[in-house]
Amino acid sequence: MAIWGVGVDVVDLARFEKSLERTPGLRSRLFRPEELAAGHTTESLAARFGAKEAFVKALRSPAGLSWQDIEVVQDAAGAPSLELHGAAASRVQELGITAVHLSLSHDTSVATAFVVAES
Repeated sequence: MAIWGVGVDVVDLARFEKSLERTPGLRSRLFRPEELAAGHTTESLAARFGAKEAFVKALRSPAGLSWQDIEVVQDAAGAPSLELHGAAASRVQELGITAVHLSLSHDTSVATAFVVAES
């Protein structure tokens, strides 16, 4: 296996929260209903948004992606991963990417996401 792409994103928590407050429909544009139903904190949503941005960077900004195509899920132990839909899933298959790894973190003022795509 080889690393195909790497993406990282940092989200300012205060700025993200203000954006959500200022634009009520933003949550439903950025996150799938399953992500919103989980009741994540603003910090957790910011990290998840960062994961979507990091994924886009790792794949070198493929055209046609929707934020809805990229879903952050957790396994039984709480480890995050990406579940891909629509154009994101098609693009990963087209590029021959066999695994996508995700790491999330958030602290008092920032959330960070790191994505590695393998082929």
